[in-house]
Amino acid sequence: MVQSETGGTTVAAPEGELFPVAETERSTGLLPSQMLRGAIKLGHEILSTEPIGDDQVQPASLDLRLGEIAYRVRASFLPGARHTVADKLDQLSMHKIDLTAGTVLERDCVYIVPLLEMTALPRRTSAAANPKSSTGRLDVFARIITDYGTEFDRVRDGYRGPLYAEISPRAFSIVVRTGSRLVQLRVRRGTPLFRDTALRRLHAEVPLVESPEDGAPAKAIRNGLVFTVDVLGNPETGVVGYKARRHTDVIDVDRVDYYDPNDFWEPVHARRGPGDPSGLVLDPNDFYILASREAVVVPPDHAAEMLPYDTFVGEFRVHYAGFFDPGFGAAEAGGQGSRAVLEVRSHEVPFLIEHGQTMGRLVYEPLIARPDQLYGSGIGSSYQRQGLALSKHFKKVPLR
Repeated sequence: MVQSETGGTTVAAPEGELFPVAETERSTGLLPSQMLRGAIKLGHEILSTEPIGDDQVQPASLDLRLGEIAYRVRASFLPGARHTVADKLDQLSMHKIDLTAGTVLERDCVYIVPLLEMTALPRRTSAAANPKSSTGRLDVFARIITDYGTEFDRVRDGYRGPLYAEISPRAFSIVVRTGSRLVQLRVRRGTPLFRDTALRRLHAEVPLVESPEDGAPAKAIRNGLVFTVDVLGNPETGVVGYKARRHTDVIDVDRVDYYDPNDFWEPVHARRGPGDPSGLVLDPNDFYILASREAVVVPPDHAAEMLPYDTFVGEFRVHYAGFFDPGFGAAEAGGQGSRAVLEVRSHEVPFLIEHGQTMGRLVYEPLIARPDQLYGSGIGSSYQRQGLALSKHFKKVPLR
């Protein structure tokens, strides 16, 4: 028996499993921050060609860093069960780009970047990736692929090998460099099932979504927790969201509180005139930042993911960066009233969305144990207690 980092007693892991299991912990679930640090320290499950910094470890995920080279490719791809990423790059790569001094990734182009981190997962352990919140709010399409991979953003059980990011800026060209962080990884032990019945019990104990208008807990749980969109907006300004401008300068992804939002965004106002539709028409050529009507809460021992695309509620993608960390919106983490920001693109045709219309679902999943840090200002989280908000790259000044 040994002491865990959180002071609890642990038991030896079964043969072939390298994560210690505390007697009071769940046997399956997502790895919390202290277990991620333990995995990094052991050097077996999460590896890197450069030391992994403490600030890369989030409450239930790890920030991944870009490596030294990017490959401009002709098309997105999955390697498939018989090929490595390098095999596909031999066929599709147009040229290599040095990232060490920083370079521009052009909008509407596709790039493959080997990451500094790699995995050597034991059996019964897999991982999932997602863009970071700030990446999604810049309309940067970023996802992970692996050797012999048949799915995006999924690192299969027991995978040992390199990780690659596929990056495609959509609204703005961006500047990146070695060490830039665009994606994050969650590590999962086992195959935990969290059905709607368990979600209803959790929602009864801790209201997970509340309407800011009447404070009544949302009750719609069907393949996850339903959330809706706010297109009434601020009653004083009438602003319901922001739309990306078509012709702008580049954005350096490592600069914070730097850019004037008026150079990159224009406000979207509620349509209240005679004869106007009671909502917002999404143009398929535009990218929008909107907000959920409800405040979202993620309990400290759970994490959540927003499903990015649901054809049953409309032909649009509602979220690029879907991970919500433990403590998001939770009062004990200083986040009471945090709304979900929606990164929205319509597909193919203009689409009308109205106030309170269902936009998607939140799927919750338990952690193996409560993390030793929660999402919030204490760890430098950028979006706790947020309403409608742009990414951290922009100054907090009103849009004109």
